[in-house]
Amino acid sequence: MDLKLVKNLLDLISESDVNEVAIEEGDFKIKVKKTPDQAPQTLHYQIPPQGQQAPANPPQPVAQEPSKADSSADDTASADGDIVRSPIVGTFYEAPSPDSDPFVSVGDHIKEGETLCIVEAMKIMNEIEAEFSGTITKILVSDATPVEFDQPLFIIKKD
Repeated sequence: MDLKLVKNLLDLISESDVNEVAIEEGDFKIKVKKTPDQAPQTLHYQIPPQGQQAPANPPQPVAQEPSKADSSADDTASADGDIVRSPIVGTFYEAPSPDSDPFVSVGDHIKEGETLCIVEAMKIMNEIEAEFSGTITKILVSDATPVEFDQPLFIIKKD
């Protein structure tokens, strides 16, 4: 990916009202968020294949309205307990391996520092630990699904 094109896109985003942009080119993926508090708008750009010259004027973004799935995080705000959020973008795994039992289940009592799940990012397995003791009241993500930064993963009722 051409770094000048990335810089141009970042400059374009910073000057616009758009909050979030995701770009994929082959195996390369980049996602940029300006502020996590606003309703996300996603931009879609067509990136020229390697070796072709990028246009002098970058394509104009087409903003999309947030989907109802994006508002699902708001539904958890009224839940009974505290929300544990993903600290990184990656893939959520409820167990250390496919044939292992999950780290936690609904109704389990957990202690501070206990592993709740794994979020894989760039082939690195990141254990997500409980920041407080309590009881798991809800698991908000299915196994082996992608998660975003700050996405709610669990609801835990503190002791």
